[in-house]
Amino acid sequence: MISREQRTPLSEWWWTVDRLLLAAIIALMLAGIILSLAASPPVATRIGLDPFHFFNRHVLFLVPSFIVLIGVSFLSPRQIRRSALLVFAISIVLIVATLLIGPEVKGAKRWITLLGINIQASESAKPAFVVVAAWLFSESARKPEMPATSMAVVLLLMLVSLLVLEPDFGQTMLILMVWGSLFFIAGMRMVWVFGLAATASAGLFTAYLLVPHVAGRIKRFMDPASGDTFQVDTAMESFANGGWFGLGPGEGIAKRSLPDSHTDFVFAVGAEEFGILMCLALLSLFAFIVIRSLSRAYATEDLFSRFAASGLAILFGVQAAINMAVNLHLIPAKGMTLPFISYGGSSMISLAYSVGMLLALTRMRPRTEMDSIGDANSIRSYA
Repeated sequence: MISREQRTPLSEWWWTVDRLLLAAIIALMLAGIILSLAASPPVATRIGLDPFHFFNRHVLFLVPSFIVLIGVSFLSPRQIRRSALLVFAISIVLIVATLLIGPEVKGAKRWITLLGINIQASESAKPAFVVVAAWLFSESARKPEMPATSMAVVLLLMLVSLLVLEPDFGQTMLILMVWGSLFFIAGMRMVWVFGLAATASAGLFTAYLLVPHVAGRIKRFMDPASGDTFQVDTAMESFANGGWFGLGPGEGIAKRSLPDSHTDFVFAVGAEEFGILMCLALLSLFAFIVIRSLSRAYATEDLFSRFAASGLAILFGVQAAINMAVNLHLIPAKGMTLPFISYGGSSMISLAYSVGMLLALTRMRPRTEMDSIGDANSIRSYA
């Protein structure tokens, strides 16, 4: 047991961190292990790998992810700002390098190999960008004379332009939705929010007209007979086959033919083997993490912590909602992972970094510490 009387970094972290939120995140990670064991062996076998190849790597990725999560949760708001700025700058450099020298897979350049490790830089750019944007919005509210909002718009346009060039329209829409939410939370005028929504809609329509890949997905969603909808149809069958209680662990049928059963459609595999009740439990877990984070963010008096925690919670929740909606054929298919459930090293470590910052920002700090943060912010213009 850790005593309250012990003034050590560990004891201070333990008694200030949101332990319920931490427990929910760990429960999500454990659920990911179970669903990875259920969904990944058939995929590995189909492509000639060891049946537990993806499962072993999933568990292996969890180790550094958990270390990153706990380590980042010890940081102060000022350290989070600085780390996010550094991670965002490195991510932008890696995205540019990916566009220049990265391999093209299915018409897109999203991965780059460094020291034998495949990295998707857009994953780490998302949480870092959210924190940097939240810092700029908080500075704009604190110092109206500072052009922080304009800087946030420039960073948004830069990141979105790079993602469109990859192209990765799923991540682009996610970034725009989270940035728009932050823009609204920061108290900006509704005309700007509607303007952003109109610009995003115009961009999507332009992509539909000019990018065959985007047009194909939207057409298949609107009219399944217009193209190949095998994965989505199989996912929908999984929900019907599983019913309320599922067919049982290892008894799923869909995973034997679903190419992306361990990544984009792991939710459907879980529904078939463990039932709709398990899906509702997962949905409740995601909802608890988002709502709990937003309530803790609302309780803090520091504008930066409030905006950043809210943005990270929205990022986490919207990404989960997009993946589940695709599995249920509620929106066109997108390559979006289910947080801590889907297989993917870059995604998992970036998510760990994101929720680590979320835990750090929602810690219950003494008023004197928050006052010192505000004083430092009023003295310095930049982190």
